[in-house]
Amino acid sequence: MKQYIKADKFYFPYSVKGKGYLEINEGKFGKFYTSVQGEGNIIDYSGYQIAPGFVDTHIHGFGGYDVMDNNAQGLEEMSKGLLSTGVTSFLPTTLTDTFDNFYNVCQTIGQFAGKETGARIQGIYLEGPYFTKTYKGAQNENYMRDPSLEEFNAWQEASGGLIRKIALAPERNGALEFIRAVTQQNVVVSIGHSNATYDEAVAAVEAGASVWVHAYNGMRNMQHRELGVVGAMYMTEDTYAELICDGHHVHPAACNVLSKQKGNNKIALITDCMRAGGLPDGKYTLGEYPVIVENGTARLQSSGNLAGSVLQLKDGVKHVIEWGAGTPEEAIRMASLIPALSVGLEDKCGQIKEGLNADLIVMDSQFNIVKTHLSGKCLYDAKG
Repeated sequence: MKQYIKADKFYFPYSVKGKGYLEINEGKFGKFYTSVQGEGNIIDYSGYQIAPGFVDTHIHGFGGYDVMDNNAQGLEEMSKGLLSTGVTSFLPTTLTDTFDNFYNVCQTIGQFAGKETGARIQGIYLEGPYFTKTYKGAQNENYMRDPSLEEFNAWQEASGGLIRKIALAPERNGALEFIRAVTQQNVVVSIGHSNATYDEAVAAVEAGASVWVHAYNGMRNMQHRELGVVGAMYMTEDTYAELICDGHHVHPAACNVLSKQKGNNKIALITDCMRAGGLPDGKYTLGEYPVIVENGTARLQSSGNLAGSVLQLKDGVKHVIEWGAGTPEEAIRMASLIPALSVGLEDKCGQIKEGLNADLIVMDSQFNIVKTHLSGKCLYDAKG
């Protein structure tokens, strides 16, 4: 029997619909109606609003687990925990490491993907190891090196073809040839942890790179005579900027500047969350480094530098709205459809569209997550 979700508001890809009924047919989105058509079970969410599940394309860990732990059970716990944040699809994200550790992690994720019971693993994001030491951030410079297509192909084979995105610094030797090669394999290349000049960054985009890693962070800033990576991010229209809206990585006013310069249809909200996400303040690790989590930030114990975040994507959406960087419709799109588009996943997730998996969230008027559905079934309820 068909199901209908009744609610006050529905966020479709580029429109918002008022009171009505969203058809769910065998776990897939169906049509939208202003009144029930035929027989069906009605799930009554009157007083609430419905949006597509969020898509986090840059996340290292959650709930005490980290992708680099190389543990299938950890991936499963991340998958389940993320439902409380509104995320229904994600790209497990690596940290700069050795060839062997990357190989093993890719193999583990590749073998586990499809078995998770919570948020869906939609691919792998290799953040590193082809970065520059100048903007290393919280990544280990001892493993940073020039791009190697041979290495990448080995990792891709180990993953079963699951690598969807890889980040690099375009000033590394051989970067442009590498970008051209992997984009021909339908892998998205993002630019970050980079000291590239404006011209080097633009050349990388012309070679096929299309995403900017956590905008403003880990990249050469813009000066009036040398625009750097930030200037290239502003000036290249057909590229997407990842943005961490936690109020610590980027000042709210800078988020507004990016919104005006790029347009919100080219900004993908991410968390860059590490293992402490969803947990109390305290001492944790990111890769090989001790981290202190307090007051909403994760920082390296040694230097005080930011070390990923503990942001939940639902809160990033709220911040966009609160800071005036976007309307509610835009903020929700920045956490769902735009990240999906940025990595070519729009036909799998990120939007309420007939035929796609009915992965959705139920929100109250303050944009708090009330319930999260996968394939039309409620798998998370804030009330327990």
